[in-house]
Amino acid sequence: LVSWKKNCSSCCLLSYRSDHNETRKLNCSERIMWKYSPVRDPALRIYPVDLGDEGNYICDTANSEGNFRFFFSLTVIVPPVVTLTHDKSRVAVCQASAGKPAADISWIPASNHSSEEEFHHPNGTVTRVSYFNWANSSFPSVTCLVTHPATNQTLLMDLT
Repeated sequence: LVSWKKNCSSCCLLSYRSDHNETRKLNCSERIMWKYSPVRDPALRIYPVDLGDEGNYICDTANSEGNFRFFFSLTVIVPPVVTLTHDKSRVAVCQASAGKPAADISWIPASNHSSEEEFHHPNGTVTRVSYFNWANSSFPSVTCLVTHPATNQTLLMDLT
């Protein structure tokens, strides 16, 4: 016997009982399935994964050697959408939208004239916006560096 379930009362349950060659799938979306087949490899596959899949999962197995329970924690990482623009008052705006976790933003050249805002969305993602004021500078360009576990991006803007 092998069963997978997310650690909540009404969540998906996926199970296989070898002595009856029987599989069951209760409250599971089409995205949740066996990686290959429960006979060969009882690994769980979630594809495509989304933010709602994040959480703790339990795999219970029972065979002639005993009963075993394994715990797995799934963390979903979402790469941000990155843009670099400017406004009329000579402020560069670097935005890392809807990332999870929040992206880090830095500037080249480094500046004391930058500021940041952060917006938390209901789905757990974060938008971070950084502003670089070049109104009183003679820099020919500015570079926005966005660092995130899923992606690193460098955007360059000509200031001339």
